[in-house]
Amino acid sequence: MAVARRTAKSVWDRFSASDPGLLRLMAGLRTVGAILLALAVLALVGTSVTHLVAGAMTAMVATFAIQEKEVRGQAITLALGLPVALAAISLGALLNSRVIAGDIFFVMLIFGAVYSRRFGDRGTALGLIGFQVYFVSLFVSASVPALPELFLTLTIAFACSAVARFALVPETPERTLARLREAFRARLAQLVAHQIELLDADAGDVDAVLVDLRRSTARLHEAALMIQGRLEEGTRDASAAALLQRRVADAEIAAERLGVLLLNARSAERVETLTLHLPNASAAMPARARIAQDAGSALRRDLRALLLLMVRLVPDDRGTALPYVRNRLLGYREEQGLPQGSPAVQDCFRAVGEAARAILGLRLAVDAAQDEEYDTPEAARSREEFEAEEISISGEAAAAAEEEPTGLRRPTTRAAVQVSVGSALAIVGGEFLSTQRWYWAVLTCWVVFLNTASTGEILVKGYRRLVGTVLGVVAGVALAGAVGNHTWIAFALVLLCVFGMFFTAPLSYALMSFFVTAMLGLLYTLLNTYSLDVLVLRVEETALGAACGIIAAVLVLPVRTSHRTDEELGTVLARLRDVVSAAVAQLSGGPAVDLVDLARDLDTALDDLRSSTKPLTHPIAPLRARRQNARYVVALLETCAYHARSLAATAELVPSSKSVAADARLALAGRRITHNIDLIAAHVRDEEPDGEIESGASIASMLDSGRHEVLRTGSVAFRVLRHLQRLDEGIVGLARPLGVPLAAREEKAAGTRSVG
Repeated sequence: MAVARRTAKSVWDRFSASDPGLLRLMAGLRTVGAILLALAVLALVGTSVTHLVAGAMTAMVATFAIQEKEVRGQAITLALGLPVALAAISLGALLNSRVIAGDIFFVMLIFGAVYSRRFGDRGTALGLIGFQVYFVSLFVSASVPALPELFLTLTIAFACSAVARFALVPETPERTLARLREAFRARLAQLVAHQIELLDADAGDVDAVLVDLRRSTARLHEAALMIQGRLEEGTRDASAAALLQRRVADAEIAAERLGVLLLNARSAERVETLTLHLPNASAAMPARARIAQDAGSALRRDLRALLLLMVRLVPDDRGTALPYVRNRLLGYREEQGLPQGSPAVQDCFRAVGEAARAILGLRLAVDAAQDEEYDTPEAARSREEFEAEEISISGEAAAAAEEEPTGLRRPTTRAAVQVSVGSALAIVGGEFLSTQRWYWAVLTCWVVFLNTASTGEILVKGYRRLVGTVLGVVAGVALAGAVGNHTWIAFALVLLCVFGMFFTAPLSYALMSFFVTAMLGLLYTLLNTYSLDVLVLRVEETALGAACGIIAAVLVLPVRTSHRTDEELGTVLARLRDVVSAAVAQLSGGPAVDLVDLARDLDTALDDLRSSTKPLTHPIAPLRARRQNARYVVALLETCAYHARSLAATAELVPSSKSVAADARLALAGRRITHNIDLIAAHVRDEEPDGEIESGASIASMLDSGRHEVLRTGSVAFRVLRHLQRLDEGIVGLARPLGVPLAAREEKAAGTRSVG
């Protein structure tokens, strides 16, 4: 039984790590629950199959359109959505026989639905409900005599959506945050498990383990960002949110640093330190090698102990065993507690100690673990540092309001104009293909503009929708043939498709389109309008709608992909400079600032840059050199962001730690790095840079003759210098692919300017 429980927990940990916070699972279950409940109620009322389809589609729209986090806000938006839906279905029925007036109104509705995004989540939801319900009226061919029954159908659908949202599958910010914390714990444990695999992997298996390690690190970072996005609504006050945010950032940085140091140790000591654990290898081993083997064995043991702390990071784990393990690992923060071994391996032990400290801080922030009676002096010191940090946390400062663009420069206005023009083209072209199914082209044009900000993103999204639609047609043909006239089997398969659609939407737009098209084949079967020609027409209308969207994006107020990537690149560089300058200032003895918030802003900007470069790095992108250049720039910035976050985490310790002291000499190194960042940012903004990239002497050599003293003071000073050195090298390396002027001996390496 115990083995079964452990296996089940391991499987659940993997699943929760793949779906942080179970957000996709909850979205799929909530939508399916709303549809299922609506179908049950409508069947009891005795409505026709056509109205069953209308009710199912409306329940789906009323559920997925609302994305607000607060329960009260969700209820208000749902209540406002019902009259919007009734108005949309009424206008759809009235204009169904008036072709020109109906088309003009549809374009106006599309403009209003897209423009309403500027009013936040509620405006986005109401615009989406209006558009989708009007589309439902076209799909079921709504008529004026049928309006009373349709009103009843829509009302029941909204009521069932409310029951599913607030009773069957309730969603509150607190519950979401709790599940995200659990996902973070699972991903943290998963990352350490892969780090253990790296330590034990044979030479031929290292590449495969590194792929898993990078994927686990990216997933941990994703979970950390999602937690930070839910903190304000899911915690009791701003101080609690700031505290948890800091603890999550500490744990992420500690785990990431441990992986980097393990990889360095694996590379530097591959034979002597980490692979001398083979059987019978110690017989003829010299004394130094035996010490290396002992250090390697101890490191494996301590990594497994660290994994145990992460797996058992829950409130009900009490007793003496875990505090004992934790205290032993915390001892590695002291120089005298380190086992004998090479410098690279000793760095790994220090990183294990820092990771154990981060786990202690995370547990204190989550459930206030009360086990002080088992503390060693090192554990007590760590608690004192956490308490000092907690006292220093104050309310969040109001962010300076950024200038918001106006008129056609406003993203919502520009997108509304673009999608309106594209939809008008899609209506005209769709009418030539089919006077009855033309709205599929309009729907495709609409969706390719959702959550896109450049022409390249629209092109890639249209391509993915077309691929998913073609594959969905094949599945729709097979499912429609298998279902035949079995109505409830068809509805059951529709529910499976709906769940698949919402569960896969954040992962793959092509896969989501596949489920949508397969579901449509089943719906046409229910409406007795299914034929192979209809599904083929669906592909043709999809291709037409994607083409119209791309034409509108290229010709009407276009936003070039390279222009957008340069804007996002400039934002990343500005955020990187903020983190580096503030961290170096604090490490040099300057005033304390909230470095965690600055690091979070950097992470958010970097994620936006990754999204904006996806059209450039997509396999269909024709320019291979530009694709490689974009990947190289993003990879360099990710490396710089890691070292900047690590510097910030170390600087955060200065005000409260007894072992981390400020050093004024670091300010000189910081000035060179920020100067280089400023030059690159100016070049990206097409400004004339004032000077050239400074490179040459290492960071350590810039700290005068006392640098040897700095390097001997302990691991913290050495860690700071190493991060500064890697930042300096990364920024200089970033200048080359961006074409920023370098020193005379470096100029020949310059390339092109733009990420794109």
